[in-house]
Amino acid sequence: MDFGLTDEQELIVRTVRNFVERELYPLEDEVERTGQVPPEVGREIQRKVKALGFYAPNMPAELGGGGLDRVTLTLLERELGRASMALSVYWGRPSEILVACTGEQKERYLISSIKGDNIDALAMSEPGAGSDVRGMSCTARREGDDWVINGTKHFISHADVADFIIVFVATGEDATAKGSKKRITCFLIDRGTPGMEIRHGYSSVSHRGYHNCSLFFENCRVPSSQILGVEGTGFDVANTWLRGTRLTVAATCVGRARRAFDLALAYAAERRQFGKQIGKFQGVSFQLADMVTEIDAADYLTLAAAWRLDQNLDANREISQAKLYASEMLARVTDKAIQIFGGMGLMNELPLERLWRDARVERIWDGTSEIQRHIISRELLRPLGA
Repeated sequence: MDFGLTDEQELIVRTVRNFVERELYPLEDEVERTGQVPPEVGREIQRKVKALGFYAPNMPAELGGGGLDRVTLTLLERELGRASMALSVYWGRPSEILVACTGEQKERYLISSIKGDNIDALAMSEPGAGSDVRGMSCTARREGDDWVINGTKHFISHADVADFIIVFVATGEDATAKGSKKRITCFLIDRGTPGMEIRHGYSSVSHRGYHNCSLFFENCRVPSSQILGVEGTGFDVANTWLRGTRLTVAATCVGRARRAFDLALAYAAERRQFGKQIGKFQGVSFQLADMVTEIDAADYLTLAAAWRLDQNLDANREISQAKLYASEMLARVTDKAIQIFGGMGLMNELPLERLWRDARVERIWDGTSEIQRHIISRELLRPLGA
């Protein structure tokens, strides 16, 4: 594995970081104050990203996307992680699961998302089924060539700004040696479809302005042509898609931790107490040493997992390791950064208290830390027959 970045990768890192610092940082305070990103602001971010030629960097080049390899995309996501998620969502990285679109779905959902004409959201979690995907109770029953959906979804990120939702529901049960197992199917459902209501969700301490929503389905009728993939294969499709999102969480955690560390480092070098800079006290300098070591470790874990994907190697364990370590590292680093600043670290004049709050959800969404530990240990034990 080559640890050096290519000239192209260096250019991408500089370009994205400059954009984030110049275009997104100045907007963060208003988003924190209001809890909203005005639609015109979101569209302007999209316009500027398209002008850079960076929109949909995660999608295949032959379809009009950026076609970045996984390592380069991870570097890009790392830089976007420095900014408020409510703003960076408008950079435009359509759900990679949309590559499974076929026929008319391609132009209607895949290509339109790559062009930035549409924004997607993904709906899987339910009030009674989070990590246990097969425990979902939102169901669809077949009536002729249509499917009628009933049930509820919650914690659906940015559904309030999405033009269509990628929805996972149970469409029946299959008998297995271990008992009955629900068949999970994925549907593409347009905003405004009768029978689907999108409501604002819960008020969260993490990522203000990046809203979670609840979806309510009451006899929502959609045609079979809206199935993404094949009926009953949604669980397999979801597992493939979740690998990429977990790597994104890891990368953005690294970027956010770097921002907190940079602030703490600069402050330790200039703040004076008892006649000298506080960075010269071991109580502070050792914390800085621990912080940067953990950040670098998380960075290399994340890039190594991305590299394995680029080499077509199995990376299930490595992705879970990166997500687990990076998300827990971010909590420790932001806490230490606030400690170095003292009381000022908790004031909203600085972004540290926001980064600290935002860090909490990273250990929960896209697979909790407990789920990641389960995946890691399973990958270790299975080859031994345990």
